[in-house]
Amino acid sequence: MSGLRLTGLRKAFGPTEIITGVDLEIADGELVVFVGPSGCGKSTLLRLIAGLESVSAGEILIGERDVTRVDPARRGVAMVFQSYALFPHMTVRQNMGFGMRVNRVPKAEAAERLEKAAALLQLTELLDRKPAQLSGGQRQRVAIGRAIVRDPQVFLFDEPLSNLDAELRVQMRAELSALHARLGATMIYVTHDQVEAMTLADRIVVLRAGRVEQVGAPLHLYDDPDNLFVAGFLGSPRMNFLTAEVQASGRLRPEGTEVDLPSPIPNLRPGRRVVIGCRPENVELGDGPLEAKVRTVEQLGNSTFVHMDCANTTIAAELHQRWGTQGDATLRLTLPTAKTQLFDAETSLRIRG
Repeated sequence: MSGLRLTGLRKAFGPTEIITGVDLEIADGELVVFVGPSGCGKSTLLRLIAGLESVSAGEILIGERDVTRVDPARRGVAMVFQSYALFPHMTVRQNMGFGMRVNRVPKAEAAERLEKAAALLQLTELLDRKPAQLSGGQRQRVAIGRAIVRDPQVFLFDEPLSNLDAELRVQMRAELSALHARLGATMIYVTHDQVEAMTLADRIVVLRAGRVEQVGAPLHLYDDPDNLFVAGFLGSPRMNFLTAEVQASGRLRPEGTEVDLPSPIPNLRPGRRVVIGCRPENVELGDGPLEAKVRTVEQLGNSTFVHMDCANTTIAAELHQRWGTQGDATLRLTLPTAKTQLFDAETSLRIRG
């Protein structure tokens, strides 16, 4: 297996630049997830690595080998697509072995690779079935097995679970995580689902409009975002945001209130406009300085989400208990200073002490 390095990578379709200068290093054996909203360029970036799209500028290195303009079949990568892309007239054995036949892998070696991959993915009993006789999860495992038998340097996954139902997605996430641990392979996984990103990744690459916003371990990005976009993208419900102005006293006054809140960062310039960020699990209900009106209550059994109107915006609070208050009730809440973050209202960048 090998690591991967992207240097100054750009991709344009005519005058429209889709990937705008990406620099990224992925270590050997690392599972990295590209995450971001639709249209952010994550799948295009994966296709550039695979060689399915040509590079407008920059370099792609796998190990120490420059593969920027190498044919896809010679890059040492294997890709698993959103659609299973299985041949319906072929058995599981034939689908998994097709690439090896095309590349003229010796029969004995091909059979050994196939049997090992089938055992790894619990497909041994299904090798003589055709895709129509398989469940969605089984078909996805066949597609993954087809990639494994190629013995690639880098595995590429393009939203492979998006066609599965919710329960099966959870099961397949666990299977992919276990597979990565067993293979020790370098893997790049693309998804728009932040839950997949948080649960699978060694590191997450957050993308927006073709550029990298932040790279880091899942909990590091959740706890220490660099800007409003990353803070708002990771987390469900997302982080609460209140626009505020720094007062001469150094306290913060959220828009739409006459209440001043303590600032988590001292020595801010009076008059500066900032955004206060606080995760739903950190919002405290009770005798607090802010008044809020309950809009909706979501009872999930083990937790409750309370959505409220407060300071010209909507605030969500997560409670690890069942809660009887319904809509239109008026509450008081606190945003604990030690658990809030500040962002510049103009640049959206994090303000750090």
